[in-house]
Amino acid sequence: MRERDYTLITGGAGFIGSNLADALLEKGENVVLFDSLSRAGVESNVEWLTAKHGSQIRVEIGDVANAQRVTSLVRGATRVYHLAAQVAVTTSLKDPRADLESNLLGTFNILEAARSMATPPPILFTSTNKVYGGLDGVEIENTGRAYRYADGRVGITETAPLDFHSPYGCSKGAADQYVLDYSRIYDVPTIVFRMSCIYGTRQFGTEDQGWVAHFARALLGDAPITIYGDGNQVRDVLWVGDLVDAMQRAMERVGRLSGQVYNVGGGPNNAVSVRAVIDRLMQITNRRVPVELSDWRPGDQRIYVTDPSKAARDLGWRPTTPWTSGLNRLVGWLESANLSRPVITLVQPEAKRQAVGL
Repeated sequence: MRERDYTLITGGAGFIGSNLADALLEKGENVVLFDSLSRAGVESNVEWLTAKHGSQIRVEIGDVANAQRVTSLVRGATRVYHLAAQVAVTTSLKDPRADLESNLLGTFNILEAARSMATPPPILFTSTNKVYGGLDGVEIENTGRAYRYADGRVGITETAPLDFHSPYGCSKGAADQYVLDYSRIYDVPTIVFRMSCIYGTRQFGTEDQGWVAHFARALLGDAPITIYGDGNQVRDVLWVGDLVDAMQRAMERVGRLSGQVYNVGGGPNNAVSVRAVIDRLMQITNRRVPVELSDWRPGDQRIYVTDPSKAARDLGWRPTTPWTSGLNRLVGWLESANLSRPVITLVQPEAKRQAVGL
């Protein structure tokens, strides 16, 4: 790879990053993945990508909190997709300092590296719908099977007030605002995606994050399922391939859309309750397991549905994968990959490094 001749994906070995990398590599781009390999299962994503794409891809193992490593990689990139993050609310509650260092300091390092360049590369940052907190000002009602908006709204727009709940919400929300402000103050071309529940192939869901894949793996492994809340909470689940399409569309338009934020999710057509997802997965897998209820988690929204209007207008994008067929595809991939055991623990980076041989 020549100098400034690659796309940098931080967190590129993860679920979303590996799908994005594959799409870009298929188009002939050179890609550098920067990842700590701290999440269970991601070494198999690295092995899959390197086996499929060979010299087009380079893997760099490290932490985004390391400013020196980040700077050297950003300065060689033509564009940056910044996906690296601590991604679980529960983990942030146990170790808020590590959450802050990964999500806020890591993002700050990316931005500062770009600011130091004469021509900064465009940056797409993946934020979260958790920056809107519990959306306490939005009236909702429980039908007995699912929550819904009582005022008839389609979903949540980008004008909803920010309200950070949990250390995770604070770290991602602060990073979100830094990314937008670096466009305004320093003319670094940036775009923010506030994402809803993403699911799909190459996802090794855990109880803390990636709940759709986690439930599917539990069913395939005949393991019990725990729902945190009443199960009527609603999310607009989004197939990862649709997200990757939106990311590429945004990066192509970053010159005129810099400083913009987009809520990106499955939208009203893919809004579904947790119980409905489990019921559908039971049908697909032809399995039944015990389902137990536990306490709500801090900052958990009873309902979150994305209003996709802004993304449709600016990016020409809408989700194309219905949630029912997406679940079929996910289960098919899990079965073909022999992933029939739910993941409940994380493997440390050093063990990952040895497993991948990097």
